[in-house]
Amino acid sequence: MSDAPAMGEFLGADAPSNWGKWGPDDELGCLNYLDAGEVLRGVQHIRSGEVFTLQIQMGRTDGPGDPLWPGREGIQRQNVMDESTWDGEGAPQFPGGLHYADDTALIFLQGSTQYDALGHVWYDGKLWNGYDARTTVEAMDKASVLPIAEKGVVGRGVLIDMARHRGKQWLDKGETFDHDDLEAAAKAQGVTIEPHDILLIRTGWMKYWYQIDSKESFYEGFNEPGLTYSRELVEWFQRTEIPNLVTDTIANEVTYEPDSGIALPLHCALMRNLGVTLTEIAWLDDLADACAADGRWSFLYAAAPLKVVKGTGAPVNPIAIR
Repeated sequence: MSDAPAMGEFLGADAPSNWGKWGPDDELGCLNYLDAGEVLRGVQHIRSGEVFTLQIQMGRTDGPGDPLWPGREGIQRQNVMDESTWDGEGAPQFPGGLHYADDTALIFLQGSTQYDALGHVWYDGKLWNGYDARTTVEAMDKASVLPIAEKGVVGRGVLIDMARHRGKQWLDKGETFDHDDLEAAAKAQGVTIEPHDILLIRTGWMKYWYQIDSKESFYEGFNEPGLTYSRELVEWFQRTEIPNLVTDTIANEVTYEPDSGIALPLHCALMRNLGVTLTEIAWLDDLADACAADGRWSFLYAAAPLKVVKGTGAPVNPIAIR
């Protein structure tokens, strides 16, 4: 897709921006909206005390394994201590005779359900808030995942089930929707998307992943379903002051914008320009089934990615409490 326009040209020099809104040193972006009042607003949506964990399982060896962005690898976990350690001579000895297990893991920090750092994606040499892209060399000195992890993400969550709204188990490859579709689905569900809501969108894509026999069919013609770019959609996010977008896809948006062929323009328009935090590869099916069963689509959402210093992202196990 070499004939696609440059990102800056596509989004425009006057693209909606929140740079400077929270000062020249900000690394949290729209998460600044989530103050103590927003936490308490979220708590008010707990009714039954049901808890749903939203991370996918890491290190599955059955079926297709773990869903990943092309080029990344799943967790490589191995034991370094287990009962076999005590089979031979020279085994460690502890008073009382305890034995134990230990293991190590090599992971892509964005190789599971994860939070993107605001500086994860950029164009024209500038990250979120205008930081120089050279600050990413060898480590992310600005807009890393650490400020997000230190703050934590807590507030009112609202789930929009686009797959269910369209009468499907999962959306098709490359199937798109926009803010008008989100509002229509919300109305059908009997819920409203309010300012400062943490917005969760289910496409059924993770359910699809675990239904396939091999990953080859998933990655063939790789083009995930999801939100598609428009100036109006970006302005809607800015106006609604959405702090965090959470989806059950690997990249939170349709992989290639249908008209231009540009890859992942919303990463740039929402995260780089507006400071919207992105959370990807979430498991939303169990939560969606519970919401559909009793018609309650809002809840307390809480998440804190791992505190990886200078990281471009980090794994997370968010929770939704209904």
